[in-house]
Amino acid sequence: MKFEQNEKSMIFAETTIPDIFFAEHLSSMPGDFLKIYLYLVFLSKYNGDININNLSKKLALAINTINEGMQYLEKEGFILRKQNGYVIIDLQEKTLNNIYSLKMEATSEKIEQNAKNKKKLELVKYLNNKYFQGVMGPTWYSDIDIWMDKFGFDEQVMINLFDYCYSKSALHKNYVQAVAEGWKANKIRTVDDLERYYMAQERLMKIKKEIAKKMGKRSGLTQYEEAYIETWVNDYKYDLPVIEIALKRTTSRVNASFDYINNIIKDWHERNLVTPLQINEFLEQRKKQTKDTKELQKQVKKENFEQRTYSNLSFLYANKNAEEAG
Repeated sequence: MKFEQNEKSMIFAETTIPDIFFAEHLSSMPGDFLKIYLYLVFLSKYNGDININNLSKKLALAINTINEGMQYLEKEGFILRKQNGYVIIDLQEKTLNNIYSLKMEATSEKIEQNAKNKKKLELVKYLNNKYFQGVMGPTWYSDIDIWMDKFGFDEQVMINLFDYCYSKSALHKNYVQAVAEGWKANKIRTVDDLERYYMAQERLMKIKKEIAKKMGKRSGLTQYEEAYIETWVNDYKYDLPVIEIALKRTTSRVNASFDYINNIIKDWHERNLVTPLQINEFLEQRKKQTKDTKELQKQVKKENFEQRTYSNLSFLYANKNAEEAG
């Protein structure tokens, strides 16, 4: 026997989404996948069948989007695949277990760091009030603690990290983690390190704009062209005056590529040429060597021509003398 769903009960029924979802997961979930998740939560109340084709029609999404969404939800721990279907994960229980596990893993050494923990608590309180309107998800607390230990950031750098991600409208954990990894790679630990990094980035941006202008790149530089410039500036430590010398050497070439410019600058770097003065002296020396080589080649060519002329005349007179003797 199969009971039919009472239509009145659906009219007055509600589908509950826990607050932890809005605090922890909403900002990072793609819009189409959010539609899929909400509808799956709704279906789970009525033990509805999860059919990819039906989901595609019901949600007006392409089948490949549905498949990608299901894979995402399974990977991120929103649903669990079973032999006969899927189960919606209880996010409240999952979060509670994670927090409990983190507390169980805490060492006595960390617990004894009262002064340090007090600073962290003040930091978390500040971040919670400024960026989450006082409703920061509980797992953010442990993540902030982990990031500070992992990356060695001080409190002010952590504030700048959240401020940067917030300004980009991307205050979700994956993005915060990615930015933090980038800052660590640039050896940022203190606010002074961060200030130097920002100044270097601003300088790099000005150099890129100036090069794009000089190269006539009105639509901007490509990712690969920017990578070349970053190598010249960050790795070779060259400033615009040096790079501009290389740019001027492309004026006689039609459609000179960044690859061509890079070969010039790379050669200077490998020769340990650092300043514009050193480079200009090197170019003058090379120019003189080229001029001397051409003059030498011209002289050798002239001597060879004269030698051939002399040989031909000698051969001519030898033949004439032989004829007269005969």
